[in-house]
Amino acid sequence: MKIQELANKTGLTAYTIRFYEKEGLLDSRHVRRGENNYRNYSDEAIERLKLVKKFQRVGCSLAELKEILTDHDTNMRTNFEVIEWIQQKISEIERKKDELNQMLGTLNWMLDYRMALMNDPQKANSMLTVRHPE
Repeated sequence: MKIQELANKTGLTAYTIRFYEKEGLLDSRHVRRGENNYRNYSDEAIERLKLVKKFQRVGCSLAELKEILTDHDTNMRTNFEVIEWIQQKISEIERKKDELNQMLGTLNWMLDYRMALMNDPQKANSMLTVRHPE
């Protein structure tokens, strides 16, 4: 299939698909050049790109994607190693979640303070004496 058809089936842009190919996420099982030098993608490319999207949704970087796909292709990791990786990814996401919650807390305090400045300056002044999120 041509790149636009693959793009339509995966929800990715042709540019993104070419980028993934350039980065080595797609290989000769997934794409071949025809006599006219156009790319021809196999049905396996659809599944490969769905796998890439799945791992991106859990926050994997390009470097992690390359490692995961290599492991997937070679089946070199044990089940225990995969479980360990998943646990590390969960911890990483929990840390990011905590950081985002802290940011939200600070922004909500800032909003409350600014609203109080407009509507109740005395309340705004008292908000400054109470410890606020950092």
